[in-house]
Amino acid sequence: MSSSVSVAAEWDLLSDRFYRRITIYSPLPWSSPATTTASSSGGGSSGVGRLDLSTHIVAAAPFGGPIAAVRDDSKIVQLHSEPSRRRLLLFSSSGHPLASSPWTPHLPRLHSLAFSSSLNLLALLSDGSLLRFRLPDLNPITSSSPVPLLPPASGGVADAVFWGGGVAILTEDNRVVVTTDIEVDDPHPRELADPGVAEDEQVLCMAVVEPQFVMSGSPEVLLAVGDRVVAVDEDGVQVLGEALEIGPVQKMAVSPNGKLLAAFAHDGRLLVIPTDFSRIIFEYECDSALPPDQIAWCGLDSVLLYWSEVLLMVGPNGDPVQYNYDEPVMLIPECDGVRILTNSSMEFLHRVPDSTTLIFGIGSMSPAALLYDARDHYDKQSAKAYDNYQLISSSLPEAIEACIDAAGYEFDVSRQHTLLRAATYGLAFCSRFPHGRFQEMCKILRVLNAVRDPEIGMPLTVKQYKLLTATVLIGRLINANQHLLALRISEYLNLNPEVVIMHWACEKITASAAIPDVVLLEGLLDKLRLCKGISYAAVAAHADNSGRRKLAAMLVDHESQSSKQIPLLLSIDEQDKALQKSIDSGDTDLVYLVLFHIWQKISVEKSAPLDFFGVINARPLARDLFIAYARHSKHEALKDFFLSTGRLQDAGFLLLKESRELERNPMASKGSPLHGPQVRLVEQAHRLFAETKEHLFESKSAEEHAKLLRVQHQLEVSTKQAIFVGSSVSDTIKTCIVMGNERAAVKVKSEFKVPDKRWYWLKSCALATVGNWDALETFSREKRPPGGYKPFVEACIDAGQKTEALKYIPKLTDPGERSEVLVRIRVDTAC
Repeated sequence: MSSSVSVAAEWDLLSDRFYRRITIYSPLPWSSPATTTASSSGGGSSGVGRLDLSTHIVAAAPFGGPIAAVRDDSKIVQLHSEPSRRRLLLFSSSGHPLASSPWTPHLPRLHSLAFSSSLNLLALLSDGSLLRFRLPDLNPITSSSPVPLLPPASGGVADAVFWGGGVAILTEDNRVVVTTDIEVDDPHPRELADPGVAEDEQVLCMAVVEPQFVMSGSPEVLLAVGDRVVAVDEDGVQVLGEALEIGPVQKMAVSPNGKLLAAFAHDGRLLVIPTDFSRIIFEYECDSALPPDQIAWCGLDSVLLYWSEVLLMVGPNGDPVQYNYDEPVMLIPECDGVRILTNSSMEFLHRVPDSTTLIFGIGSMSPAALLYDARDHYDKQSAKAYDNYQLISSSLPEAIEACIDAAGYEFDVSRQHTLLRAATYGLAFCSRFPHGRFQEMCKILRVLNAVRDPEIGMPLTVKQYKLLTATVLIGRLINANQHLLALRISEYLNLNPEVVIMHWACEKITASAAIPDVVLLEGLLDKLRLCKGISYAAVAAHADNSGRRKLAAMLVDHESQSSKQIPLLLSIDEQDKALQKSIDSGDTDLVYLVLFHIWQKISVEKSAPLDFFGVINARPLARDLFIAYARHSKHEALKDFFLSTGRLQDAGFLLLKESRELERNPMASKGSPLHGPQVRLVEQAHRLFAETKEHLFESKSAEEHAKLLRVQHQLEVSTKQAIFVGSSVSDTIKTCIVMGNERAAVKVKSEFKVPDKRWYWLKSCALATVGNWDALETFSREKRPPGGYKPFVEACIDAGQKTEALKYIPKLTDPGERSEVLVRIRVDTAC
């Protein structure tokens, strides 16, 4: 049990729980006199020197994320120990330099740094404007100019609190401005309700309850103003805890679950209360009434307070634990503890897991401790191993689980191995324990040990890893350009490596400007082929955006999905290839996409479409789809296509269709009777039909139609009534007779060689329509009608004049016609 005693000796007892402080990385590379950063967009590598937390504005990302720092220009430093020009520095959690970029001079004073949930670096300036930088190269996002977050004349930033997706800013004139979409190109800051701070009052501190912990879904800002604490949101202001009489609060911190608030009062008391200030859960009298420099939650069970050289950990009961530091400290809260960053080391303070306490607790006789001890005896070939097994045989599954669980919380690799070996010893005697649990923990630990390596510098715990998920971890690795490790983890966890390989390929293209396209293509294909079904089009799009169009064209040839390949071919101006591939795919939507793209380009460039017509005419599917579409909306384009490809008759039919459409638009038929648009269309159709012998009928019909339109235009002009155009020859004659213009009717009859038999039908019908029975009778006596008197009888019957019809029935020579008419009159009369 000596090993257990040595392990437990590292722990500190707080109330009834143990805590331990683990040194993760020490010494940090930046603590050496000469440190060199990685090359950056700012112009290569440069000496960083010793990073002193006391002279820099520092931010650290959660989940073992990187550390950013800029020298605080409000503090005096020795020039021989710091570069004269300020730089934005980026380090891993292990202190390894990742990037360095010159800090833009003449900007307003830097107020604070923070990391967003997607690991973009945010820099809030004193005037309330925001700079955003992309990792790992620290290039500005969208623009190098700051994005304003505060309204004009706000007085600048007095205090600010960041969370993953936003920031709450207290202005110098005591207004609260909140931005919840801080990562978008155009964030929309909004001002909350007026907190009601009087001119003689001062806001002592502020804290934020994040949106996910508020029922309204909007952040709630807590402000300590004088003797009260107010909660400010969009709906209004609420004074909290008046009945508690806690006095002025000088420092506040919200717990990770958003339910509790740690508050340091003016009289030196540390209070833990619910965020609704309903009661005081516990309080502790600190030795100092001076407010701490930092306050942070360590999980949900304790609170850390840091004064210069002193770090105090306070729990719900018992004496606090004090740690002494002779160098500056920065507290980085995590979901299960706190990272402690100093100038020379990175530590992790957290509560000792229950499984670890069961195994390594002093004097512990738990089944897990006995199993761990049994493995030790087994390695020494001692018979006590079996004695221990006999004692815990009924509790063996619980003991195995505790050993596996404890191994997951260890940072020391040798201790992980020892605990896992103890678990395997128990597994040999316990067939009912699920072996998948052991294998799962082994996989997790291999991943965690790989990313904890100082060269990577991501000190994740097993709880952080499960909350972050393997997918997000891989995303963070590739964003840090750790593609090889990300690929190995993806393969080890049976995850799709497509994201890793695609990101690597894009970064390779960006960084290989001097490599010829053919050589670079081979290198890319070697890696891209490792992932079946990978999107070559996405990589090709990146190559196109990087100005390497030839490389993009070569890459897109390897894309198997036409829906991804064709749009990219169009974007790189490979129109012929895109059209052919869309036709080969058989997807008419893709063919239309290409056709529309090419046609729009012709319209924008105002170029002749003849080349386009030649291309689609050689491809039947594209040709037929274009014709089908153009028939409904682009008649001019279709007409040009027919003419350019020699399909004159199709162009003629299209012109006739346009003329019919003009008939429905009365405005189109107005104008000169000889040069109206409708007439011109029909005449053009006549000339096109006349070009071929196969369409003599269509040519003659178009010629006759044009002649009729001219006549109808003349009639409308002379009568000043737009009732002729669009009607037939017969209707035109009838209309003329009805209007009493028999001369015009005779002219139309002569012009279009209307037979006498039809003329009698038309005139008798027209006269009967207007009820001119005398004229009808006179017309019947002029000469014997060529078709007999049946037209006169029918006209009278249709007009409802049976008496008039009886005048002409005796003149019917055909007995059958006479009988039929008599029957019809009798039936109508009966009705």
